[in-house]
Amino acid sequence: MPESHRIQFDLATAEQVLDAQPFSRLLKARITTFGEGTAVLELDIREELEQQNGFLHGGVLAYAADNSLTFAAGSALGPVVLTAGFSIQYIRPARGRTLLARAEVVHAGRRQAVARCDLLTVDDEGTETLCAVAQGTVLNTAGS
Repeated sequence: MPESHRIQFDLATAEQVLDAQPFSRLLKARITTFGEGTAVLELDIREELEQQNGFLHGGVLAYAADNSLTFAAGSALGPVVLTAGFSIQYIRPARGRTLLARAEVVHAGRRQAVARCDLLTVDDEGTETLCAVAQGTVLNTAGS
């Protein structure tokens, strides 16, 4: 595809894509880093996102992993991508002020990318604590 016809996919565009996702708006997620095979998603940890023991719900962690993996891969493959699958390992209960989902592509081809993600909580002092890790495969679905 000629360079003049390529879709510009930068942080501003990624923010628009995230805002177009009703579930992301519900969680009040933000994308703060995007490009060159990386993406960082953030969300504030609030009581309504916790499970019965006061920890951030595992489903919220999985959402953040899935979306950050897909955005990181999208920065390498282009904007028309879907998650083919991912796995997540919970390391410790997530509690704090903010959740960070830092993803990076470890391999990208023309049609798919593999990415990994560290999920960290940040407390009031700014200390980051790793609470889960994820890895996924994302497919370029342009033309499908």
